[in-house]
Amino acid sequence: MNLPGTFVVVQLSLALGLAGILWPEKLMPFFEILLFPFPSSFRTVRAHSIGAIVLSVVLFFSLLIQTA
Repeated sequence: MNLPGTFVVVQLSLALGLAGILWPEKLMPFFEILLFPFPSSFRTVRAHSIGAIVLSVVLFFSLLIQTA
């Protein structure tokens, strides 16, 4: 497994998750492009941000287990 690439994915998903939780109005245009056929709302931004944080935690623990 490519460890540096995985570390970048963990950091990126954590950063996007925290940014979506703290500043949802700034990420709204990004989600309007990403979720094109569906309307973007604060609820969807918050849900995707929580999912990104959970993904970063799962990836971090999988890296921790794999390298141990």
